[in-house]
Amino acid sequence: MAEPKSLTGVQRTFNVDEFLVSKTDKTGRLTYANDVFIKISGYTEMELLGHPHNIVRHPNMPRAVFKLMWDRIGDRKEIFAYVVNRSKNGDHYWVFAHVTPSLGGDGSIRGYHSNRRIARPAALAAIQPVYDRLLNEERQHTDPKAGLNASSALLVELVRRTGTDNYDQFVLGLQK
Repeated sequence: MAEPKSLTGVQRTFNVDEFLVSKTDKTGRLTYANDVFIKISGYTEMELLGHPHNIVRHPNMPRAVFKLMWDRIGDRKEIFAYVVNRSKNGDHYWVFAHVTPSLGGDGSIRGYHSNRRIARPAALAAIQPVYDRLLNEERQHTDPKAGLNASSALLVELVRRTGTDNYDQFVLGLQK
């Protein structure tokens, strides 16, 4: 499969009543993508299925937010998060994501399920400076692990400064 093109700076959007839906296996490989996700990502269903969900990862998305997400869903908990993704042609699109683990009858994680809706402009105006600070922190470190750890600590600090207890409360407050 061809690598995604360089960034275009063009933002894609979708209707407020539409949802991007995807499912993955335990390793994050796509097992399902709905028509809205296929359309906005610019990939075909064949190009998506069986490939890692991070095929749509935008380079300006802080790794600390993904670490928080993987930690949370790995603990069998849901998470809400703002995410910027990259389409196949290099355009980008923002979503408000709800990610949950899919559990088997024995309680084991079988995969993951994500529903994403359009992010409110006011929420994006609030989250983008936070994500910019996290990215700057990550990029200040030559060791990627040190950058991730520093960015994760900064995320906790920035959320605490908003007067909320955790990232979930912070982002849910922005979506209202």
